[in-house]
Amino acid sequence: MRVEILYFAILRERAGRARETLDLPDDADVRAARAAVAERHPEIAALLPRVQVAVNRTQAPDAQRLADGDEVALLPPVAGGAGPRKIAILDRPLLVDETVEAVSGPHQGGVVTFTGVVRRQGHHLPDVVRLEYEAYAEMAEEVLADIAEEIEREWPGTAIAIHHRVGALAVGEIAVAITAASAHRAPAFEACRAAIDRLKERAPIWKKEIGESGEAWLGLGA
Repeated sequence: MRVEILYFAILRERAGRARETLDLPDDADVRAARAAVAERHPEIAALLPRVQVAVNRTQAPDAQRLADGDEVALLPPVAGGAGPRKIAILDRPLLVDETVEAVSGPHQGGVVTFTGVVRRQGHHLPDVVRLEYEAYAEMAEEVLADIAEEIEREWPGTAIAIHHRVGALAVGEIAVAITAASAHRAPAFEACRAAIDRLKERAPIWKKEIGESGEAWLGLGA
């Protein structure tokens, strides 16, 4: 049988399409459709366990059988339906409170935040008017997640959230927000510093200075 698969938001972006037709066995259910999509689009496979499915515009469990011609919509969590993400590459203004909320809890006595802000005096230009950040977003999120996991292992009991902005940022806007939360202040400070240092060394994120006197790309270590 054939079903129509609909993709939305991050799934649409990563799969590179809004819809497609999928051939499935005659006895296939929603679970089989998930598996088929994961095989066809490995770039979204890790996201699919967190995705809800609607069949013909009605939410459906994995065990629901499908029929020829069904419309199967893959629905990522909506913005208001889940807590703040610990790791995020975002194309909108960053909110430090979101990183704090992502890692804070009743057992965390020390919460340390770092914000990297676009400044007028650049590395190459003295008259910066904006920075343009570009990222290999999928890989960058994986690298940032790896960094957070490393740090959480090195400082047990510490939680790390890292949000990085992409796109054009004016002077004064936040480019990166990091929060480390731990039972005590010392590991929170140390973990926060380690996070920004490792991000600068490893994340596939690039920035370009745009100034009144010209423009220049910067390396990751800048």
